[in-house]
Order: sequence, then structure tokens, then C-alpha cells
Amino acid sequence: MARILVDMDGVLCNLIEKWFRLYNKEYGDDLSIEKLVEWGPHRFARAGSAVYKYLSQPGFFRDLSPIPGAVEGVRSLMERGHDVVVVTAARRGHRDKLEWLRQRLPFLDTRNIVFAHRKELVRGDVLFDDAPHNLEAFAPFGQPVAMAYPYNEGVGCPRVRTWSEFLAFVDERFPV
Repeated sequence: MARILVDMDGVLCNLIEKWFRLYNKEYGDDLSIEKLVEWGPHRFARAGSAVYKYLSQPGFFRDLSPIPGAVEGVRSLMERGHDVVVVTAARRGHRDKLEWLRQRLPFLDTRNIVFAHRKELVRGDVLFDDAPHNLEAFAPFGQPVAMAYPYNEGVGCPRVRTWSEFLAFVDERFPV
């Protein structure tokens, strides 16, 4: 059994889809995930740091779409006996993120939800995340695994494109 730390935004739910749709509509921009060749959307947004204002809007996180296979993937990890802990950062929107998790992962004990900006401080065997800084900071303490996006191509850890690929990685590394 392993303790699997799972990020929320970009791993469990599709943050970018709603976020960039709202931003592009308001600012007449064409920001997309493909344009983010490194971390930090503000570097690629015509309006700069204004792109972040949506993340502070009440209710923003409540209706994000799940990443395909994420809900089933978390359930599968738990059924295999792994200790799954959702570790997510939130400047604001804690309540909205918690509600999203309660609605879509009702089988996950809320004691297994941690809000932390420094995810390397949470003890685990694996961190499944998309942010390069989180993956790199976690490396000395466990196995980081990146959900593959253009902005994390340069990270020095395994990268997967789907939840199925992640489950196969966990099965190989931590057979039950």
C-alpha cells in the first residue's frame, strides 16, 4: 500500500477550460493550454496578472469538469488499498474546492483533503501533480509524477497523459 497524494487542479478537475474561457471572453485574448510552454499563465496572457482574478471569484471551483478517468481512478486506487490524499492549493475558494470534492468523490474521507501551497510538506510516497515547482520540491521525499502538459515538459520525473497511465505506473511501482 502506498500513500498517493493527488493534486486537484489539472489532475482531478479541468481548471484551464473554464478559467481561460472566462479570461478570453473578457479580454478578447486567445490564451490556451498549448501556449503555456512554461509555468505561469500571466506570462502568456495579454492582460498579464489579470488572468488570476477569476480564481478568487466565489463559486469558481464548484462546477469544474472532472478530468476523464479521475473519479474512477481515485476510487480504483482506494479499492486497491492505497491511501489517497487530495492535496490542493487555494488562496481563496477553499469551501468551493471542498464542495467539489464532496460532490464528485463522496467516497473520499474529508480528513484526506489537505490545503497546502507547499505540497512537499505532506508525507506521501507519490505526488501526482502538474505544477513543475511542486513536482521538483517533492522529489527528495517521494516519487513525483506529472500529468503531462506543455508547461511541465522539462520536469525530471515520469509524465503521464491520462489517469489510466497513472494507474499503470502505480500498479508497477506499488503492486498489491
